[in-house]
Amino acid sequence: MSKHYFISDLHLGAAYITHPRAHEQRVTQFLDAVKRDAASLWLLGDVLDYWFEYRNVVPRGHVRFFGKLAELADSGIEIHWFTGNHDVWLRDYLRDEIGLTVHHSSTTVDLDGHRIFLAHGDDVGRQPTMYRFTRWCFHNPVCQWLYAAIHPRWATAVATGWSASNRTRRKPARKRPPTGNAFARLLEFAEAHHRQCPDVDTFIFGHLHMARLETIASGQAQLVCLGEWLNQDTYAVLDNGVLELNHFTS
Repeated sequence: MSKHYFISDLHLGAAYITHPRAHEQRVTQFLDAVKRDAASLWLLGDVLDYWFEYRNVVPRGHVRFFGKLAELADSGIEIHWFTGNHDVWLRDYLRDEIGLTVHHSSTTVDLDGHRIFLAHGDDVGRQPTMYRFTRWCFHNPVCQWLYAAIHPRWATAVATGWSASNRTRRKPARKRPPTGNAFARLLEFAEAHHRQCPDVDTFIFGHLHMARLETIASGQAQLVCLGEWLNQDTYAVLDNGVLELNHFTS
């Protein structure tokens, strides 16, 4: 029976990953494993740690990962990629070359008897003011045009350096319990959305680097945070109407 797989926050190409080739191979092993029974694959953002498509060129790297996605697409598996805050500038290259669907915002779909709200997680609920301003800059066409005018040699160095710096500064914060403010905001959003749209019974997010499945709305819905592939190697699978959060073991 065909299954639906959900994964996020792979951060392929991140400068702070000690063994990038092994990291990419781990991801491709997962894709090989799901190829046997997947009907669809949902990539919920920050799949790449940095990505910017210029008009005529794209960043180097990730060949094995892209090749495996193409193999899955060619075999008939439906692939959906939601842009996150790291791979926000994904446009038409992978859509056209691989044959996947790119989502730039949240969406709701019907799968296997469930109505599911899907989003990376940085664009829903209450967010800090500075984060909302930064996100506005990333999505603003004028800011994107100005950024594209910078030579890739410098633009890529600045972006990857900023990502590595942010990751280093956040390490102590990762020791906080998973009931922090960010998760509380997602929970608040999901509860409110379910009250307005009670037919939506499942919410799936990435972004928080937290692997967690919660029953919400007095048992009428469920919320899943997918975790990440820097340390956890977690993913969700919807199989015959049952949603599970699993750890990948090759």
